[in-house]
Amino acid sequence: MPTRKFSSSMRETNSAYLANESEQANTMNIGFILLEHFSMMSFTAAVDVLVTANLVQSDTVFKVSSYALKANSITSDLGIDITPSNKLSDIKSSEEKPLDMLIVCGGLRCTFVPKPKLAQALTNAAKQNIILGSIWNGIIPLAQAKLLQDQTCALHIDNHPLMKEHFPDIKITDKSYIFNDSHLSCADALGALDMMLNLIHDLKGPAVSRAVREILSCNRSREGREDTLIQFGDNEQLPTLLRSAIQLMNSNIEEPIAIDEMASYLNANRRQLERLFKQHLNTSPSRHYLEIRLTYARRLLIQSNDSITNIAIASGFVSSNHFSNCFSQYFKMPPSACRKRKEEK
Repeated sequence: MPTRKFSSSMRETNSAYLANESEQANTMNIGFILLEHFSMMSFTAAVDVLVTANLVQSDTVFKVSSYALKANSITSDLGIDITPSNKLSDIKSSEEKPLDMLIVCGGLRCTFVPKPKLAQALTNAAKQNIILGSIWNGIIPLAQAKLLQDQTCALHIDNHPLMKEHFPDIKITDKSYIFNDSHLSCADALGALDMMLNLIHDLKGPAVSRAVREILSCNRSREGREDTLIQFGDNEQLPTLLRSAIQLMNSNIEEPIAIDEMASYLNANRRQLERLFKQHLNTSPSRHYLEIRLTYARRLLIQSNDSITNIAIASGFVSSNHFSNCFSQYFKMPPSACRKRKEEK
């Protein structure tokens, strides 16, 4: 059976689910040191991105662990106690590097009396070339351990005066997050989300990052006064007529409309639509419409227990055989195999 590839505008949405396209990768171990009264929202935002990245990959690419000064539990800013998976003393020098990255998670009510055990753990991690990071104001213990001389960092705006007064050699960015080869830092929960998404973008590419964004509903339009979700294949930078055509496609999946009918509804003609799709998306209207419907079907396959026949009908295909053939051409596996991959996660 011949195979086909998604056009560029829909490829990122689907490529994390395409068969045999994910490279075999070593697991990256990322640890979080939770300070007393750490920001639960910031911590879970960062971890959720990593866990979701595992779900859209054929292999587990991130392993998450947590550490705290207290052996038993640590209290978040919400008053919820968390039991860390490791003791802080477990971070120590050895021939085998236990972590690839270590992130200190702070919060609004964290206090910053120097803690020798924490400073020693961070120093040991730096000696092992573990990438260090911080969330909210977790950068302050790193500064106290003298691990950030002449570097630029991000932290919550409430802590800018403290950092400027006590660590004048450390530069503060106005951005919500920043990362380089030696450390990464962010200022709040949204910064933690964006920081980890960009980390995944750099490590695993835009396809995985896009897939995670869509699952976590981070893909939002900023047009107008209210945020709206971005639909399949849409892009705020596309011409209005092209976006209107894509919106019509997204609104008519179960009963697809003819391209000529779509053009007439938009007060345009078929040639205009064909030129726009070719110029901006390097594809044709009919192919883009098919890819939107296949993407819709793929989501139903992995998110529901509906029969393949019902999914085919819901996605605008006249028969399950036609649907299976089209799906296999693009995803290089039948719909049943796509569903099986989801069940094996």
